[in-house]
Order: sequence, then structure tokens, then C-alpha cells
Amino acid sequence: MSDLYRPVFHFTPPSMWMNDPNGLVYFDGEYHLFYQHHPHSTIWGPMHWGHAVSRDLVHWEHLPIALSPDDNGMIFSGSAVVDVHNTAGFGANAMVAIFTHHAEQKESQSLAYSTDRGRTWTKYAGNPVIPHQPHLKDFRDPKVFWYSDHWVMALAAKDKVLFFSSPNLKDWQLTGEFGNGFGSTEGVWETPDLFELTVESTAETRWALTVGVGDGAPAGGSGTQYFIGHFDGKTFTSENPKETILWMDYGADFYAPQSWNDEPHGRRILLGWMSNWQYARDVPAQEWRGAFNLLREVSLRKTKAGIRLAQQPTAETRVLRREAYHWYEQWVSPSKKLLQDLQADAVEVIAVVDIARSSGMFGFQFRKGTEEQTTVKCNLQTGTLLLDRTRSGQSHFAKGFAAMHSAKLSLELDTLYLHIFVDRSSVEVFAEDGLVCLSDLIHPSAESLQLECFAEDGSIHIRSLSVYPLGREK
Repeated sequence: MSDLYRPVFHFTPPSMWMNDPNGLVYFDGEYHLFYQHHPHSTIWGPMHWGHAVSRDLVHWEHLPIALSPDDNGMIFSGSAVVDVHNTAGFGANAMVAIFTHHAEQKESQSLAYSTDRGRTWTKYAGNPVIPHQPHLKDFRDPKVFWYSDHWVMALAAKDKVLFFSSPNLKDWQLTGEFGNGFGSTEGVWETPDLFELTVESTAETRWALTVGVGDGAPAGGSGTQYFIGHFDGKTFTSENPKETILWMDYGADFYAPQSWNDEPHGRRILLGWMSNWQYARDVPAQEWRGAFNLLREVSLRKTKAGIRLAQQPTAETRVLRREAYHWYEQWVSPSKKLLQDLQADAVEVIAVVDIARSSGMFGFQFRKGTEEQTTVKCNLQTGTLLLDRTRSGQSHFAKGFAAMHSAKLSLELDTLYLHIFVDRSSVEVFAEDGLVCLSDLIHPSAESLQLECFAEDGSIHIRSLSVYPLGREK
């Protein structure tokens, strides 16, 4: 079972439990990826920081555990920076991890540092650098970055994000807060991230604040919302009303995303945990449990509704393509289907559909077998995108797992662009050039490998369709 669902191209731990990505930072030719890890069980427990590095964002080298629990508590989520100017006194270009210590409902913020390219870590003797706040049970997940002439920390606290400033990573001063009824507040706020982006096709910039929400997401359970606005080095302000709720993903399985500090090409690349707290502890597992979503490059785009976050698979994923199948100017109808001769357990599909010449419902079936299938379909009349995993395979482990998840499409253009990635245990859909995303886990049988492109209640004109079976070099 463990190998049956082990992804072909998504990141997983070598063994045991994994959840949130932590400490994403680039240094000296390597992308560092840390993660919440329980090295002794496939069920969540005393948290450590697992560690891996990559030079190409495709192939990962697993390294020894970086941080382990101590007298201050477990090692919860956080971030990492390269202290170029030696502000903390650990050494020029020291890597510094900033993380939450968690012990018996008490949460504080602490440091660890490395002067050997992240291979070994020393905890700061003065931990914690921000002590537990007696009035706050939830006080965690610091995201730290350099702003102008000081360090900034964004920290989740119940239903808001607190902002701190420091000259040296050790001494922190509260400078502002954001929340107070903005966005979704049904669940506790976690794992904030904050970054500035240029708005596409303009000279304008905005700041995006992403926040994990423990409950109340569109597909139920945990999910990730975001806010668009301004940051002045002290606090964040949203340019949208309080009641505006913006979701990064409308599927069930995209949580706690974090972006890389110091990405060398100037991109904002982030990574999410591909699971949901409603059932994360119960998904089928023997030797390992937990995977990350595809790496996504994010941008800001002006739409009729306002400035929105767009997400695209990173260009590096193209090296996974093993073959290429292309179709052009094809009609699909209830009596004419496509792709029925193809089989794959991991595949990428890119479809460009002519909306003006199409009507009805169309879509794709993946990992299809005698009794199983996962369906991605679009209703062009209602502008609804659906990801249906009601018959996707194993689902008995959690009530409500076998469900259909949906998102609204604007259909403002003449064409609909769909970009879909299927792995052995997941489906990720990027629609309308990444303005709408849907990510879901699935657990199909090994023999369920068929593909199909179909139409219902009308005919669909496909301008182009590309299918790439995916693999990874050993």
C-alpha cells in the first residue's frame, strides 16, 4: 500500500509522518526544504524539522533531521533566512531558522542557526526570543524576511496576524496586527506568509498575505485564504472589505503554503501541504504519510473583481514529461470521446477549449477502472469547475472524503485554459491561467489507469489538447 500511493513526482518524506513545509530558503546553489516531521510514527506526534535540499526543484536529497524537541517543547512551524549582514552575530551568511516552540498549550518563538550550509544546527542559548503570551493559546508559525533595514515577522495568533520588527533576529517589537473580522474566521489562523509582487502588465505592486485556516474552507476542513493590500514595514492593510474571502485553492488538499526566501531568479515560489486536518491522520499509510503539492509560481493579476492571486506550476515540472500526445481542432460529443487508448498513473493534461463554439458539460476522467474514476469537468452554462472523487478509490477511512468539490469560473475570455496534473494519489487543476485551483487526494487501485475526454449535453470544440505521461529519473 505504501508504494501504491507513493507519488511519482510530488515530495514525500522517506518514512513516517510529514505535514507543513517550513524554513524554505535558497542558499549557495541549494533550495532548502524543511518540514513538520514525526520520525517515529505515521501519525502526528512530537514535531521535528525534517530536511531536504535540491538544486533543480525536481530532485531532492534527504538530509538528517535538522531540529528536534527540547526542554522548551516541540519544534512547530516557522521559516528560515540567510543573515547576510550578520545582524544576529552567528556569522556572516549564517542560516537562521525561526520557529515556534510548543509545550503544554504554551507557544513561544525561538532561533537556531547553521554555519555549514544547513547541515548541522545549533539552538540559540537565549531561546525563546519572543516568550509565551499568557492571553494567547495560539501564537505560532513565524514567517521572517528582510525589509529595507530590519527583519519582519508575521505571526499567527488565533484569528489575526501579528507583525514584529527586529534589527538582529533576537530582539522583537510588536508593530501591528491584521485580522479583526477580515476574511474567513471559522477556524484558527495559522502559517502566514507575506510577500510583494508586481501586478501583471502594470508598474503597480501589491502585497499578498496568505493564511492557513483550520476549518471552514470551501471543501470543508482546513484550507488557505489570502488577502491583497499594502505593507509599510510595520503592518498590513487590506484593499478589500472585511467580508471579501479569497481562497488559494477550492479543493480539500492545499494547506499551510510557504514561499522561498531569496529565490535566485526573482520568482515567488511556494509549496503547500497536500492534505486536510479532517482526515490527515487517517489516509492510507504503512511506511510514510504526507505529501506536498506541486511547487507553484505565484503572480498578481487584474480582473473585473479586483486584483487576484494566480498560481502556475513551476517551469521545472516540464522535465518530468516522458512522451507527448497532441490533438488540434477536435470536436468532443456524447458520441465522440478522446484519450481512450491512453493509460497512465501520472499524467499532465493541457486543454484549450473554444467557449463560443461549445455548449454543455465536458471534462476528463483519470485513473479510471472498472469501478473507479476521478473526474474533472466544467459546466460552461453555469461557469462551474468540478473535481469529483466520489468514486476515486479508497475512501472508507473518513466520512465525507468521497465528495465533489467545485469552484466558479469567470469565463471572461473566448477560451478556457485547463492545466491538470494527476499523480498516483492526487489531482491538481489549474484553470483560467491559475486564477482558480482545485487540489484533491485520491487513492485508486493500481490497475485503474484509463484516461478519457468526454462531453455531455452538447458538443465541445477543443482548439488544442496535449497529454504528457510523467516520470522522474532515478
